[in-house]
Amino acid sequence: MNRQERDLQRLTIRNSQLDLSSPVVMGILNTTPDSFSDGGQYVHIQKAIDRTGQMIKEGARIIDIGGESTRPGSDPVSEEEELERVIPVFQKAVKEFEDTIFSVDTTKFSVAKEALRAGCHIVNDVSGLEKEPRFADLCSEYHAGYVLMHTKGEPKTMQQNPVYEDVIGEISEFFKKKIDYLEKKELKSIIIDPGIGFGKNLDHNLQIISGLKEFQNLGYTVMVGASRKSMVGQILNNRKVEGRLAGTISVHYHCLLNSAKILRVHDVQEASDSIEIFNALHPKN
Repeated sequence: MNRQERDLQRLTIRNSQLDLSSPVVMGILNTTPDSFSDGGQYVHIQKAIDRTGQMIKEGARIIDIGGESTRPGSDPVSEEEELERVIPVFQKAVKEFEDTIFSVDTTKFSVAKEALRAGCHIVNDVSGLEKEPRFADLCSEYHAGYVLMHTKGEPKTMQQNPVYEDVIGEISEFFKKKIDYLEKKELKSIIIDPGIGFGKNLDHNLQIISGLKEFQNLGYTVMVGASRKSMVGQILNNRKVEGRLAGTISVHYHCLLNSAKILRVHDVQEASDSIEIFNALHPKN
């Protein structure tokens, strides 16, 4: 099966089926003290479990759990600390919410492996194999999904004057190269994310969103995460994080129009509502 013939209506991830005939929501769960939007809110296991349940009720099909902030300017955390933050949550959440797909947001091999051992379904790698190429073999071994995200630079410095000659073309070439590598490892459930705000300025982000269909042409599911990000604040006259909800919904709705199938969000109910409206206005053939 070539990329053009691939069934983009569903993904088989471990023993689960992710139905993508309609766009789906990935809910963000940060078990960190310093994430830009919700840092410190879910560092205790039970609060993380309660938040997971709430997001599932609001319509999240995937829960993405991360233990290291990747906000611009953030510092890395140790392997041990990240494991302590996320693995107990996976161990409890996967058993309690067995019909939900779980993703681990990490760039560390040991964290991804332990999360998969705990029942996680997807590795969400913001470095796009740059930090840990062994993710390809690991995800293939577990028949797990893999989110291939484009990043330019490290979180600490990535927003310091990023430069592209052709942002869509350069990201597309990055994806093609990495997809070829993943396919050679017989990894089938690949999701691509152009990485809004990861080594991109406002103009780059706007070009990516307008040209999103170019990435769909690569033959894999497209995910977008612009939730509460600085691009929304910049457009809205430097609006603070807590005032970016309407802007986020507007950006993500435009991404739906341009073929995005997964929205990675903090505000699950609002994103789910926007997908319901989108489906009503754009019924399936």
